[in-house]
Amino acid sequence: MLAFIVRRLFVSIWVFLAASVVIFFLAVNVRDPLSEARQLPGPAQETAVAEITERMRLDDPVFLRYFRWLADAVTGDLGVNRQGQDVNAMLEGAFTATLQLVTGATALAIVVGITIGVISALRQYTALDQTVTFVAFICFSLPVFWIGTLLKQFLALDFNDWLAEPTISPLFIGGISLITGMACASLILGDRRTRLIAFALSAAAMACLLAVLSATEWFADPGLGPVVVALTALGGALGFATLVSGLEWQRPLQAALMAAGAGVIAMFALDPVLDDPSLITLGGLAVLTAAVCFGIGWAWGGELYREAAIPAAIFTGLFTGAVIFTDRMLMNFDNYSESVGGRPVSTVGAETPNYEGTFWESGLDSIGHLALPTLALVLLSLASYTRYTRASMLEVMNQDFVRTARAKGLTERAVITRHVLRNGFIPITTLVAYDIGAILGGAVVTEQVFGWSAMGRLLFTGIEQGDPMPIMAFFLVTGGAVVVFNMLADIAYAFVDPRIRLS
Repeated sequence: MLAFIVRRLFVSIWVFLAASVVIFFLAVNVRDPLSEARQLPGPAQETAVAEITERMRLDDPVFLRYFRWLADAVTGDLGVNRQGQDVNAMLEGAFTATLQLVTGATALAIVVGITIGVISALRQYTALDQTVTFVAFICFSLPVFWIGTLLKQFLALDFNDWLAEPTISPLFIGGISLITGMACASLILGDRRTRLIAFALSAAAMACLLAVLSATEWFADPGLGPVVVALTALGGALGFATLVSGLEWQRPLQAALMAAGAGVIAMFALDPVLDDPSLITLGGLAVLTAAVCFGIGWAWGGELYREAAIPAAIFTGLFTGAVIFTDRMLMNFDNYSESVGGRPVSTVGAETPNYEGTFWESGLDSIGHLALPTLALVLLSLASYTRYTRASMLEVMNQDFVRTARAKGLTERAVITRHVLRNGFIPITTLVAYDIGAILGGAVVTEQVFGWSAMGRLLFTGIEQGDPMPIMAFFLVTGGAVVVFNMLADIAYAFVDPRIRLS
């Protein structure tokens, strides 16, 4: 393994250096950096041309400029741009904004896309599979600027207006209930009568829920409350226990239920701490939650069931913590909405200028600005992950070793989780690694639509001004990320599939 990592690192460095040479020569010749200075009148033209020439060292040969940039970049100095601004400071601000913009979108697209792809493969050629395929192709073909415009209109302007009187129309309740019923019926395996029962129950439950939320104007002052948090934690415990070991094993299920109960008790015990915490405090609580749940799974699982009880307890504990986090965030929604004039969903920028609030209110401000661009990026990436996952799963499910696993008497859950998923994730690993590396370069069109100043804007500005320094700073992050994450993908192959030998 170590020899492989060293060998891949050596090759990656040379690939990165070769790419940097190409990008630098393209950046130098993309546009004349003196074009604007030459339009100035008289002596001002000569002064501006001389300053820019000296600052950008335009009199030096291109190779000399490249090696000077490379030597400075190795020491961490990315130079100055055409106006004399520090490129390091520009890159720091742009990269921070890009992380805020794309981190949540990438994580959501990966988790939701892979989940939908797995379900679609398991329900091949059903109505659910056909619907997922149709929606995926639509999302894949939509231009991002058009998606952004629609989201601004319907999920920002109209939604903010609706929050003034948050009542749901009967037509909308009926439509959402119908869609929910159809989705639940398509997920159920059974005869027509079973599916009709599932359709009727889920549609009626959704209709009642929306009617109650509308009558109580819940959306104006939302919150989950202890009862909903406890029931959600219970559902999470059942779900994770089923996924990890199945409900036939009692020890993992009991460990998950204990983790959920401990989380609900901690919600009341830590009420003063959660009133206005810091990010470090929440991070420490997350680590403490994982440690406590690990102890629960270790102690309660025993020698026979410890391997399944530990992940079931940890997943349940972290999920319960996330539900409590959501509840606290929703409890502060009313105060935040009033402080921003009843317009919680923003259409421009990364934050409300000069806004100061509690941790939860500041978090709502960030979420309100991230909601639309994140959703736009998720809709675009979702289709790729869904289709790749479905195709990979179907290919693996037809292999001989899967049929052998079923013939040995393994449960369908064990066949899917232990054999199909592990082998089906190999091509997805490549897609995820490339996507994470590339998306760090920012989303130029999305940033333009939603008024974000991030990595895409840094690249666009460098090209527009014919300035190679911002362009090379952009390449340093994105090119390095692509190289590093592709190397990590190669290493991950050995852990995903033992048949792969790195030698």
